[in-house]
Amino acid sequence: MTAYQMVWGDHRLTLGPRTLVMGIVNVTPDSFSDGGRFLACDDAIAQGLRLMDEGADILDIGGESTRPFSDAVSTEEELGRVIPVIEALTRRGTIPISIDTTKAEVARQALEAGASIINDVSALRVDPAMAGVAVTSDVPIILMHMLGTPKTMQVDPEYDDVVDAVVTFLRQAVERAVQGGIDVRRIIVDPGIGFGKTFRHNLQLLHRLQVLQALNCPILVGASRKAFIRHLLKPPGEQDIRADLPIVATGTQATVAASALQGAHIVRVHEVAETRATLKIIDAIRTAGAEPSGDAQGAE
Repeated sequence: MTAYQMVWGDHRLTLGPRTLVMGIVNVTPDSFSDGGRFLACDDAIAQGLRLMDEGADILDIGGESTRPFSDAVSTEEELGRVIPVIEALTRRGTIPISIDTTKAEVARQALEAGASIINDVSALRVDPAMAGVAVTSDVPIILMHMLGTPKTMQVDPEYDDVVDAVVTFLRQAVERAVQGGIDVRRIIVDPGIGFGKTFRHNLQLLHRLQVLQALNCPILVGASRKAFIRHLLKPPGEQDIRADLPIVATGTQATVAASALQGAHIVRVHEVAETRATLKIIDAIRTAGAEPSGDAQGAE
């Protein structure tokens, strides 16, 4: 894994050799996984504080669902959901907060409220003003691959080679961002697991994730509770299973391990404590070859 250092404002992120954990706070009524659970401001704040206590390195706060077939919400509604949560969590914690949005105005006000990372699932395609917000603020920005929009992305997605298509898309997205004035050292790439991909596309991306290292940017993977996990684990004859079942959390940890072994620098998850435990083992295995032989602690 290539290591990166990101230093901005009061924050410093060391990306590699330890895989970082981004905790999810969805302030939405219709998220595929936990929609509605944290729509109330106090509940969302409590969830963010819990994830901080569990060891999250970053919090990702979103006020608009990006689940398949979801509709967009207005700027005003999105701001009303996320700004109070960001303000409260900024006052009570020191870790970076990411704003998950495709709208430049939401990103701008979120950064003013205390957020310090932009997570744009459209990779700057929805709002032309987003690049300007990223340039002016000089904060890290996450660029994700998505085929179409949340409304259309799961309508028969097709690729000749999904991994090649994602790498090409992200390379072009990084180039456009840099041409727009964004410092390449601020860019994180995300292959967009579950965004315009079939069950098999998602597995192929995780299997060949290390190919994304050619982009020379940190890699984020968000596979937590996604439909392909539920598809693999559902009982025969069932259409789907609930995203919050323990077996789905176990499946998520398998994707966390696979992602870390394939070079992911950040994993975006709902269960932070469990993910930290998984990564403690996986990172130790992954980096064992770089350490002196012997057992300093005498553990067996």
